[in-house]
Amino acid sequence: MKQPSFRQTNAWLHTWTGLLLGWLLYAVFLTGTLSFFHQEISFWMKPELHGSVPDGDSAIRAVDRLQQLAPDAAQWNINLPTERNPALEVQWFAQGERIGKGGGQRLTLDAATGEPITVRETRGGGFLYRFHFELYGMPRVTARWIVAVATMVMLVAIISGVVTHKKIFKDFFTFRPRKGQRSWLDAHNATAVLALPFHFMITYSGLLLFMYMLMPWGVNSAYQGDMQAYFSEAGNRRGAPERDVQRPASNEQPAELTAIAPLLAQAEQHWPRGAASIRISNPGSSRAVIELRERGGDSLIERGGSEQLRFDGVTGGSLDTPTAAAIPATNAVYNVFSSLHLIRFAGPPLRWLFFLSGLLGTAMIATGLVLWVVKRLPERRKLGRTPFGHRLVEVLNIGTVAGLPLAIGVYFWANRLLPAGLTQRTDWEIRSFLLAWLLCLLHPLLRSHKRAWQEQLVAAAVLFASLPLFSLNLPYSGLPSTLVSGNWLLVSMDLTLLASAALLGYAAYALGRHQPAAARQSPRPARKALPTTEASA
Repeated sequence: MKQPSFRQTNAWLHTWTGLLLGWLLYAVFLTGTLSFFHQEISFWMKPELHGSVPDGDSAIRAVDRLQQLAPDAAQWNINLPTERNPALEVQWFAQGERIGKGGGQRLTLDAATGEPITVRETRGGGFLYRFHFELYGMPRVTARWIVAVATMVMLVAIISGVVTHKKIFKDFFTFRPRKGQRSWLDAHNATAVLALPFHFMITYSGLLLFMYMLMPWGVNSAYQGDMQAYFSEAGNRRGAPERDVQRPASNEQPAELTAIAPLLAQAEQHWPRGAASIRISNPGSSRAVIELRERGGDSLIERGGSEQLRFDGVTGGSLDTPTAAAIPATNAVYNVFSSLHLIRFAGPPLRWLFFLSGLLGTAMIATGLVLWVVKRLPERRKLGRTPFGHRLVEVLNIGTVAGLPLAIGVYFWANRLLPAGLTQRTDWEIRSFLLAWLLCLLHPLLRSHKRAWQEQLVAAAVLFASLPLFSLNLPYSGLPSTLVSGNWLLVSMDLTLLASAALLGYAAYALGRHQPAAARQSPRPARKALPTTEASA
């Protein structure tokens, strides 16, 4: 028996690794692609914030509001408006309270007036971001292991795919429409090659983000299994301030806080993009310290870390800022790849480039799943029946490739329609998403293959197209008003929804017009009978 060649072995590996976890990888890739704009999605899902218009006095209004709400607090934190979230976010910690993530009290303010805003409860784009590496409804560590294994399979599929297609770059420039299996293979090759560096980078960097979970032995050996101690030391090595319980000093005296505007002006001279946040420790006392943080650092080695400026909270004089220690080479490599995966440092152009590349990766996985079915149609015709495994793949393809966008559309609609005061409102948004996806997985069992594809694609298109129409009823949220006010964040969101609806609608239309190759073949004309000898005679 002839042994398969190296290329044939990789073709087998590419086919089956891509299929067995392809549906999970599709969900991870699609939700991960949306996560490049998860802050924008969260803002869109909070229409109460859409009327917030920041100006040069927004920071002053935030400080004035905190002086009214928490004059004796141990610390104030103010997140200033950005192009990704034009509202003010304030937080304060009481005296004696441990200062850290998840603590304190929070409030959202209108950047134009400083008035508190009651915002509907929602996970927003954060749910999609978390779902793409933690899934939902299972222990976090278990979910991360599942996604990590799937990511490793994705890397294997990419490498084996490059080996398999020896003419992959030549085939990239070839597309033969309406050729059945050949067309799907051309589409799969094109979407794979067009963003191949991105696919490799995003997959490899995703594995690096799971590094401490997949390969914890070095840290466990050095820190006796105390991973938190390692991360704490690593954070302090980068110059991060330690968090601890704030205790009033015996020599502390009441004192008026210095004006914040001159400090922000200094920051704008030092940083072209200005300040992103303000932290004020011990406000209203002689020990007050004001710390400003730069908006959007560019350093990949520091994972987009930003600079800080510190001032005396009473006199406004400059204070020394802790100098960050040098980052080791191994940490620098890790930081570069993880920064590229998270792109927290990126502006809109690069974010859109990553978004489009992520869509190509999602399409690559989807076309590969469909290609598996199309490639086996001749075998099914010979058998005269559909094997159980083939039918299962068909159902999962429809419920995942078309069903997941439909479920996301339901998630957005649940955000709009659920009452703002509903108990566990955030959970009901997520339940709506999961229930819709479950129905999409069951629906193909009751319909023909082609009809199930069409119905789910049309339903998803209608959901996405009607969302901008519904926004016309919301103040400051409709497309005409956002165009007039120049709120390009909301404009981009509505246009993306409409473009998604058009793409899904066109796919349903093209599928409706498609005829299988067997049906397009016209029957051969019957041969004319040759004249017999008698007739000739």
